[in-house]
Amino acid sequence: MAKTSNKSASRMDKLVGRNIRVHRLVKGLTQEGLGEKLGVTFQQIQKYEKGTNRVGSGRLYQIAALLEVPVTAFFEGGDSPTALRNSSPFDLLADPVSLRLVQAFAEIADLKTRRAVLALVESMNSTGKP
Repeated sequence: MAKTSNKSASRMDKLVGRNIRVHRLVKGLTQEGLGEKLGVTFQQIQKYEKGTNRVGSGRLYQIAALLEVPVTAFFEGGDSPTALRNSSPFDLLADPVSLRLVQAFAEIADLKTRRAVLALVESMNSTGKP
């Protein structure tokens, strides 16, 4: 009989999954592409990224090697119990559109242009916050 668990994903499982997603997106890999390299389905990658399935230490090491990051990169943003709130820049980078915006912005060499783009984006913010 298969062993089942009623445990829901822990905050740390979700943190590790979110960071796997961020680093995968930075590398330009799809869930399917990462899954193929690991020998698992894209559904398994989805479960890792959502924190639904825990990532074993050996698998985490493989993922780190494929994404060319240290294993510790998957724990960034989790140094304290309050650090897992939605204030982490990793939450923002988990969104592919936000990641593309940050990558494109980083390629702007001229400081004056960077400031102009920032001012434009801030002026579009409906909350009025800078």
